[in-house]
Amino acid sequence: MKGLIYQLKSVRKDKFCIMSFFLPIVVAMSLNFIGSIDLSSLGEYDFGVIAGDLAPETHMWLGRYGSVTICQTREELVQAINEPSTNMIGVEMDGNGIKTIISGDELTIWQQMAGTLPVLYRQRGTAAQAGIQILEQPDVLAGYQNLFIAMTLIVAMFMGGTFNAMNIITEKEDGISLINEILPMTSRQYVVQKIFIGFIFGCLSSVIATALCFRLTFAGALAMLTLIILSAFVSALIGLFIGRISDGLMAGVVYIKIVMIVFMAIPLLKYLAVGGSKVVLYICYLIPSSATFEGIMGLANGDMAAAGKDIVILLLHCVVWFSIYLLISRRQKRYIKVL
Repeated sequence: MKGLIYQLKSVRKDKFCIMSFFLPIVVAMSLNFIGSIDLSSLGEYDFGVIAGDLAPETHMWLGRYGSVTICQTREELVQAINEPSTNMIGVEMDGNGIKTIISGDELTIWQQMAGTLPVLYRQRGTAAQAGIQILEQPDVLAGYQNLFIAMTLIVAMFMGGTFNAMNIITEKEDGISLINEILPMTSRQYVVQKIFIGFIFGCLSSVIATALCFRLTFAGALAMLTLIILSAFVSALIGLFIGRISDGLMAGVVYIKIVMIVFMAIPLLKYLAVGGSKVVLYICYLIPSSATFEGIMGLANGDMAAAGKDIVILLLHCVVWFSIYLLISRRQKRYIKVL
């Protein structure tokens, strides 16, 4: 118990660990806020006209396709069109029709609209007789929000590994690791002492981020909690390996960054590689975060079967990594006793 209290006190001194804990929560809050913003207005067209140039019915007709900005003079209109930060399309009367003015630096879709608008105006009588079906505007971020959330949760779960690695490296530099090697403490007790704090804080950060981002059913919440617990445990174990192989603080930071990149890149590439080789996709499961990512995306889409499969894969990772660490620790202690 005293060892756990000592590890808990170490958290206050580790700014890197504190930042790793709060960063996923801040990102989750941002994603939750961004998801409530209506971005449909960003796709509206902006037309500029000169005051008194267009007939009232023409002005109303333009208003059906976007917002209309009235400029007092033609020079003011040209200046607004040439403004680099806008995609404004200038509209002027041209006999019985209209003509459009653009600067040429607009997006392609705005340039196409400028070329099509005069034709639409000439055919407005025929178009008025056609039936109109208004479809629901899709959410711009709907296809990506779950992806961002899954990446955020992976970072939150890896937080425990970051703390464990930095804690062991600090003890090496302070000489405390030499004392730990001669203490009357079994390998399991040492692993529990080193894993516990990072595991708990990793779970807590992930649970808070999940609560901010997801609205799950009771069964989905249980499955997500299981994914979080298993993923945080694996991450904490990997943190022990990083701490063991790191010779110093800089080497530890490099290893942490490499592992973090692998943890995030492999699941993302696997997700984007639609129709890829099944052998390659199965190999990706050797990285624990692949199962975590797939399980999170499955729960977000209501696929409990996929989440169940990923829970089994993560459970196997926990058993394998824990057994490997215990085996290495026992061999090291035997070697020290012989010396």
